[in-house]
Amino acid sequence: MREPLGIVLADDNYLVREGVRRLLEDSGEAVVRAAVGSAPELLDAVRRMRPDAVLTDIRMPSPGHDGERSMEGIDAAHAIKADHPETGVVILSQYADESYAFALFRDGTAGLAYLLKDRIGDVHRLLSALREVAAGGSVVDPLIVEVLVARRARLRESPLSRLTPRELEVLRTMAQGRGNAGIAAELRLSESSVEKHVNAIFAKLGLTSEQLVHRRVTAVLTFLRETGLSQ
Repeated sequence: MREPLGIVLADDNYLVREGVRRLLEDSGEAVVRAAVGSAPELLDAVRRMRPDAVLTDIRMPSPGHDGERSMEGIDAAHAIKADHPETGVVILSQYADESYAFALFRDGTAGLAYLLKDRIGDVHRLLSALREVAAGGSVVDPLIVEVLVARRARLRESPLSRLTPRELEVLRTMAQGRGNAGIAAELRLSESSVEKHVNAIFAKLGLTSEQLVHRRVTAVLTFLRETGLSQ
């Protein structure tokens, strides 16, 4: 028989937290060493308990923000992987949102999983994901995969597909509100190079100088719309 997994569980909803604890422990395949309600408590429990894996909600209250819910689960996952790379982390989310998946996997996928929260009723799938990340693997919910595939297909048909990788970098930095000097500093380019890239972006997106609309604004809106970041 396999050794039970040592788990630290984090969810700000007490009933959900205790329900998941019961599901995991009744399986005989996991021992919940701590069940906590916030990201700081989660990080402290991981430091003290050194679990095989963590199961955490993506959103929890931010201390000092009047109960506002943030993506502290993802921030905690990155902190855990940085300090305890041997500990796997499974993130649970209510949303099939590609931006959350990209945020979680921004530094790599090893030891990380992104599952939709309605999967917690399937204890076998949950345990499988926990064992996978504990072994250094990764798991992505099938619905998230569908969203990412759809995004890739959308980008292939997008005007952005005409841009070079460097032009996309320039446009992405432009979308952060930077002017040419700021883009040059961020990407370590000369301002003249940035200006050439910006003009090429305008041309490829069909934004002519005769248009009355502000071309930089239109280019940024195109980027946000086509990458799904405006939703």
